[in-house]
Amino acid sequence: MHSIGAFTATAALVAALAGPSALAQQIRAQPTSQEWEADTAVPSLPDTVRGLPPTAQSAPPVTPAPMVQALPVLEPVMSWSVRDAQALLATIQNIKSEGLFAKDYKPDALKAAIAQGPSDELDRIASRSFTWLVEDLRDGRTPMTSRVQWFAVDPDQDLMPTAQLMAQALSEHDVPGIVAKLAPTHPDYAALKAELAATPDAQAARKSLIRVNLDRWRWLARDLGDVYLMTNVPEFQLRLTVRNKNIRTYKTVVGKPGRTATPQLAETVSAVVFNPTWTVPQSIVKGEGLGAKVLNNPGWARANGYKGTRMADGTVIVVQQPGNNNALGLMKIDMPNPHAIYLHDTPAKQYFNSEVRAFSHGCIRTERAVELGMTMAILGAQMPPEQAAEISRSGTYTKVEMTRTFPVYITYFTMARSIDGEFKKFNDIYERDKPVLASFAAPREEKTTQRASDEPIIQLDNPL
Repeated sequence: MHSIGAFTATAALVAALAGPSALAQQIRAQPTSQEWEADTAVPSLPDTVRGLPPTAQSAPPVTPAPMVQALPVLEPVMSWSVRDAQALLATIQNIKSEGLFAKDYKPDALKAAIAQGPSDELDRIASRSFTWLVEDLRDGRTPMTSRVQWFAVDPDQDLMPTAQLMAQALSEHDVPGIVAKLAPTHPDYAALKAELAATPDAQAARKSLIRVNLDRWRWLARDLGDVYLMTNVPEFQLRLTVRNKNIRTYKTVVGKPGRTATPQLAETVSAVVFNPTWTVPQSIVKGEGLGAKVLNNPGWARANGYKGTRMADGTVIVVQQPGNNNALGLMKIDMPNPHAIYLHDTPAKQYFNSEVRAFSHGCIRTERAVELGMTMAILGAQMPPEQAAEISRSGTYTKVEMTRTFPVYITYFTMARSIDGEFKKFNDIYERDKPVLASFAAPREEKTTQRASDEPIIQLDNPL
């Protein structure tokens, strides 16, 4: 069953790369679950997947810079003509369509400077207005201090530096064109903009929430890559996405509110582990007495798949062996990060039937995880489907390193298009909307060099 599920996802991916009409035909042709149960043969992997072009791998991974003292961002000052400044003023006056406020970019001061003609004052005011506008559209208006547990470093300011954008806008006399290219390319950003435009001003709270979630898209890379995984924590769903189209979706179980809440990350799949082991945290080995139980009850330990070892310093190490009862289930997706967060299977499948699925210690339990893992192995390691199926069934720990990597985005949208395409509001399970809403209600803050939350990193390597 697992092998067929994985090939189903892979076949849909191939169809997506071939084009929309091929995708529709593929979906219509997929057998029912009963048909899959009757036929467990694994077809060969089409050559079109093996030949996936390099552009479909991913955007280059971004390594967060070491946390240093946040300093004010240096703002470039360049020479502005009246014509270019007028174009900037018009762009600012229409910026509400992006969920931003024109007043943040000092249109009155800019208008007054334009009226005085070319001057150092015009250069200073126009440069600052352009800089602030670019920073907010490219990186988000919300100050980093209001982005709770946001550790997804946005690479856009490195790829599109402010000074470079300003120089190009002035040399090409195309301020609106340069500004327009900063918006996120994901279609859900455009959907939020359309929803903002359609929402009456009388529904102020709804409009504010839409602005918050538009801004969250700007906290991510403008282009997420051609093939990636994305999970929206409040929706409890994971998407396998190709060229911004959902090819497969999976229910998830995320961290409980509080200390074990799942943080927001942008990481890279480095490997898929089939039939993983689990090294039990000392908080359970020592704090809950598991180590003593394993050492003193070898029969119980064997029955539950635990192996215990007492080290020279007296520390007890407990490792749960591969098997159906392993806390990680039958598959784990490695995505190295300092939080020790990863995607994995679970033997506790009953939690996927709950409407609110916030039960974990931070890691993300994933429905049909073996199917997802096989898909990653086939696409990311160019592994033949038959081999992936054999490994998944072997019961033996096997780590499959990726030769073609994929980004993983762990996001937090409380208003977005759901997996079925409907525009929905999701419960703010971690209460992360409030500080962002407050920042939008307050005057805009000047940007600093801080690139991610400076909250303490809590390692959450506990799938229970």
